[in-house]
Amino acid sequence: MTPHPSPRIHCPHFTQGRCCSCRRIETPYVQQLTARQAELQRILSAIPTAAWLPPQASPQTAFRNKAKMAVLGAAHAPVLGITDPTGQAVDLSDCLLYPPDMQAVLTALPAWIRQAGIPPYRIDRAKGELKFILLTRSQDKGEFLLRFVLRSEAALARIHTALPALLAAFPAIQVVSANIQPIHMAVLEGEQEIFLTPKQHLEEHLNGLPLFIRPKSFFQTNPQVAARLYRCARDWGRESRPRQVWDLFCGTGAFGLHLAGPDTGLTGIEIEPEAIACARESARRLGLENVRFAALDAAGFAGLKAPAPDLLVVNPPRRGLGIELCRQLAQLHPPVMLYSSCNPHTLARDLAQLPDYRVVRARLFDMFPHTTHCEVLVQLAAARMADG
Repeated sequence: MTPHPSPRIHCPHFTQGRCCSCRRIETPYVQQLTARQAELQRILSAIPTAAWLPPQASPQTAFRNKAKMAVLGAAHAPVLGITDPTGQAVDLSDCLLYPPDMQAVLTALPAWIRQAGIPPYRIDRAKGELKFILLTRSQDKGEFLLRFVLRSEAALARIHTALPALLAAFPAIQVVSANIQPIHMAVLEGEQEIFLTPKQHLEEHLNGLPLFIRPKSFFQTNPQVAARLYRCARDWGRESRPRQVWDLFCGTGAFGLHLAGPDTGLTGIEIEPEAIACARESARRLGLENVRFAALDAAGFAGLKAPAPDLLVVNPPRRGLGIELCRQLAQLHPPVMLYSSCNPHTLARDLAQLPDYRVVRARLFDMFPHTTHCEVLVQLAAARMADG
């Protein structure tokens, strides 16, 4: 997908210095992609790469499927957004990154919070109840998962009482939960999750595959670019005709499920049990039998009683794989690996720890337009296989 030339996007929050998250939003998009590709290749310059494919572009607005909003202000005038450099609350419900229907829900929530009588949490006073609003959207049906992050269970009765009016006004809100985060720290969520609706997951479809989103399961925030990322991984992975695929840090199973099939077994590992539940439901819907998902730390694969992989997929968090896991993977020595990374610096470090592999090709996926972040997919082949 080649981006068309377009004028600079005007964001009043950025222009007026209230929000600086999209540091490159005033740079024409084609220039953004060119600069990001050059920076990525510079970071990975010490790693020989046989081929760099053209970057995959993103829509420039209305592409995000998840909003993380701090609840600020006073009980009579709550604000969803962030604090600016002067400490003032900034309402970001109209952020250009969110689709219009998502903006509509975010815009209506402060009045509902005020009417429900749920006081925002004040960090400076360690008082109040509502810390964050987390809103996730399914692109497939335009449905929403709404989470209230609370200091305690004290506000639950008020939420229960006021919730029917909110659901009547926005029937697309299908899943609602309360997360209890009692710690007086900048921690987004706690361990306890209380569902306030019978339904507990959203359904999404990418490339025809059913995928599921629960409150604590990781899901890419840019579904259009994510679909292209998974298609690319599927196409690269299938070239080697694998019989056994392992998917480490599998999340809800998207990478592995794109590669699984009647003649291809799949083992997925993810530390978050909610994500594993989503992956298992996807496999059940697809009728896949030769599939196993386990809620384990990625380093725990050594104890798996599963056939060794001839294709390994890894999608670690920003910290990367680390020296010890790279050592274990080198000993496992699958013929082909696919590494999807959201941090080129840790990717470069990890690739340096895998000297027996060669980078066959790499591609940037612009999951985070207007920022300095990116997602990159690299295909690795064992040295003998690559030389052959």
